[in-house]
Amino acid sequence: MDPRLLVSGLILYLGLLALLTFHEFGHAWMAWKLGDDTAYSQGRVSLNPLVHLDPIGTIALPLLLIFLAPGGFFAGWARPVPVNSDNFRSPRGDDIMVTLAGPWMNLLLAIVLMGLARLGYALHSPGMVEVCLNTSRLSLLLCFFNLLPIPPLDGSQVARALIGMSYETYHQTARYGMFLLILVLQVPAMQRTLDTWTTTSWLAIAGWFGITPAA
Repeated sequence: MDPRLLVSGLILYLGLLALLTFHEFGHAWMAWKLGDDTAYSQGRVSLNPLVHLDPIGTIALPLLLIFLAPGGFFAGWARPVPVNSDNFRSPRGDDIMVTLAGPWMNLLLAIVLMGLARLGYALHSPGMVEVCLNTSRLSLLLCFFNLLPIPPLDGSQVARALIGMSYETYHQTARYGMFLLILVLQVPAMQRTLDTWTTTSWLAIAGWFGITPAA
């Protein structure tokens, strides 16, 4: 294994932890603001990574991807934020708002990180530029990855709300979702699709800041 790829992968993993923390914080904060204090009462409106860790999605899968396929496809997820839609004023609409708050947070972070990359160019700091560009791209990947309609990802929650599926039925289906998700991630066509969406949006945001990174 190329030590440089391993080091880059571990640095990106630290970025993943931060991005997943902000992602789940976005869900919890939005739910709290819309009237549901379930996550707040469990300490999930927090930027402490430890309260959001998922043994498989945050630790096992990302580290396996780093060590088994360094430089290849890389993603993960955190422990889902608990939500009680009965506390919302508009249960279906507010539920969708809470669900999309995570991907929105990743999109916002991608833009902020691209701005920091622009600052890195001004400061003549290639290391800062590289880390910010790579983490910005990873944030966009997480945004699109989480919109896939497969449990436990956010896209499945949006689909559940749109079709009016009960939480009981969803959770019964979601028991098999993680295995399906891991299988889907092994499909090259899915990896290429996510990479295309990510790269296209990443280059577009870079263009806003006058940056032309190598795709």
